[in-house]
Amino acid sequence: MTEISLDLVKELRTKTGVSIMQCKKALEEAEGDMEKALINLTKKSGEIAAKKGDREFGAGVIAIADNVMVEFACETDFVANNEEFQAVAKQLATMTANNASAEEIEAVSAEATQKFGERTSLLRSVSFADGSGAYVHSNNSIGSVVEFDGDVAADLAKGLAMHVAAQNPRYMSREDITEDEMTKAKEVLAEEVANKPAEMQEKILEGKIASYFKERVFLEQGYIMDPSQTIAQVIGDAKVSKFTRYGVGEA
Repeated sequence: MTEISLDLVKELRTKTGVSIMQCKKALEEAEGDMEKALINLTKKSGEIAAKKGDREFGAGVIAIADNVMVEFACETDFVANNEEFQAVAKQLATMTANNASAEEIEAVSAEATQKFGERTSLLRSVSFADGSGAYVHSNNSIGSVVEFDGDVAADLAKGLAMHVAAQNPRYMSREDITEDEMTKAKEVLAEEVANKPAEMQEKILEGKIASYFKERVFLEQGYIMDPSQTIAQVIGDAKVSKFTRYGVGEA
């Protein structure tokens, strides 16, 4: 058997990030040929990913890079909290921004599965324009993007992205609430006023419905940086065209 030097093992580990034992085994199988060892590890990563394909995702990270936000999933918080795993998530965001193919994305995910020992997958991504507000919470579990029609000051753009991350609005404005959603809300809230005097029920119900949707409509929410003002008041003549919020494990 070809003698495998420690320096050669370290070189392969630097290139792949996988364990010393995996690198040594790959080099032994390749009889010390670095290129063959890299091919062996790539093949092995695909086999490992396939075997772990039925495992449940229980964790992951939100990452933003190059005007793309992604959710990269794994099985445990232990892996999600690993800085190298978070770096892979940012790498995938950059690859997505550069129009990488599905095969290229899957190859990186398969390598991560081999490296971290858990099933991993890029679950979703969204691109956004320059000048948008973007924010990822410190624990990397929530991220948000707010896009605008026209220019908005950078600090306000980021503040609005932080607001979306914290408050999780469902609608941009009242006009976005469907008739079906309104009907369901009325049915649920009607139960809360059923014990009120009959002549007061309708007025109380209207108030509850207004309060319920005010908490969920972006433009009507109190701004987290200044709750005395609604988002509509804060942005003034500016126009928010779209907001997107990702939370790990959320649909």
